[in-house]
Amino acid sequence: MAINESLMARSGGRCELSGKEGELMVYSVAPDSYSNNEIVIAKTLADQLEGKEAFSPEDWRFLPDVMWSEISAVQVLAWRVLNRLKGESWAADALDILYLEPETLSWAQAGTFEEGEAAKPVHKDANGNVLQNGDSVVLTKTLDVKGSSLSAKLGTVVKNIRLVEDNPEQIEGKVEGQLIVILTKYLRKQ
Repeated sequence: MAINESLMARSGGRCELSGKEGELMVYSVAPDSYSNNEIVIAKTLADQLEGKEAFSPEDWRFLPDVMWSEISAVQVLAWRVLNRLKGESWAADALDILYLEPETLSWAQAGTFEEGEAAKPVHKDANGNVLQNGDSVVLTKTLDVKGSSLSAKLGTVVKNIRLVEDNPEQIEGKVEGQLIVILTKYLRKQ
């Protein structure tokens, strides 16, 4: 979606969340029934919100400053992401002091992240390829398996992997008949 002139003027050619320049896009803060629900954000942040990239708490550390924006859509998105990250102490502290007008708060609560939107982690191999349950992968390093005498050799193919749901850095797979957990940074998709 192209950025219209009024949004570009309001944002000053910067992400309305992080304040950084770079590849920008228009992001619609759901639900669409609220007026002025579009903001200009960095594509990398939008990709995290849409589940195209792994959600990284460190990329959102600017939220305690931006949550006081005069733009309601920015406040709503800040509230939602802070709620998503409330396990982080800095996010919980920011959420404790954040005040939203009743109408803005109801907007924030009405459109909490939809299924798949910033809800589940994205598993990627060492080359950045997205992994799915059932994929086959190749080990890029010889790995000693903890608690076992097994050594998974470089180049070993692991078929029919399973993703570890709550950790995007781990998958499960069988090597020599034994189910092991493998770090995604040591494998590539076949």
